[in-house]
Amino acid sequence: MPNKIRYWAIIPAAGSSERIGTLVPKQYLPLDNTTVIEAAISNFLQHPKITGVIVALHPDDQHWGHLANTRNEKIHSVIGGESRAESVQNAINYLENTPAEDQDFVLVHDAARPCLRYTDLELLIQQLEQDDVGGILASPVSDTLKVVDNQNGSMNTVNKTLDRENVWRALTPQMFRLVTLKKALMHCVKHNIKVTDEASAVEHLGLKIKLVKGHGDNIKITHTEDLELAAAILKKIN
Repeated sequence: MPNKIRYWAIIPAAGSSERIGTLVPKQYLPLDNTTVIEAAISNFLQHPKITGVIVALHPDDQHWGHLANTRNEKIHSVIGGESRAESVQNAINYLENTPAEDQDFVLVHDAARPCLRYTDLELLIQQLEQDDVGGILASPVSDTLKVVDNQNGSMNTVNKTLDRENVWRALTPQMFRLVTLKKALMHCVKHNIKVTDEASAVEHLGLKIKLVKGHGDNIKITHTEDLELAAAILKKIN
């Protein structure tokens, strides 16, 4: 009889606050009586199929230990890397010392993406639990997208307009078999390929990735004004 498939969440949280311009890293900013990162991981802690949540932290992190969620028995922390991919790889290395199996699923979720709905998490798991590779939450693009010519610091000009019919926004969680994601990240390191999400790494293995339609308001906190929007979304969800 095959072993029961487990589901592990990985939260890369080693980033700084350079783009948002705050003294406190954006994942620790207050949000609707909690913090951004606590809101981001809450559904994983509640979901019965999630065995553990591995949070990859900056080596000089001064905030994580003060959060109430750190005492949850599902949570484990590791030191992250200089990039998102390195942080995820460190978390995968940690899983080598747990009961995790190659065919288990890993769900990577942004620490600064606090508006994930429980129903979207459940849908992602249901849609992909029999898949050999995995896939991601995504949302169809509704805006018109322009490709620009960068004029060395001056005003950008439009190069062309993309056909948005087949363009989707990649969201998180991104859910893949542990063995697949491990191979993908190792491949990218070996060939010096820079990737900004896990799906991009898996694509470089030539594998087909499923898209599961999620809510477009599963936003990532990038600018300070996003906090107000996220608070409004959380009030609507809850």
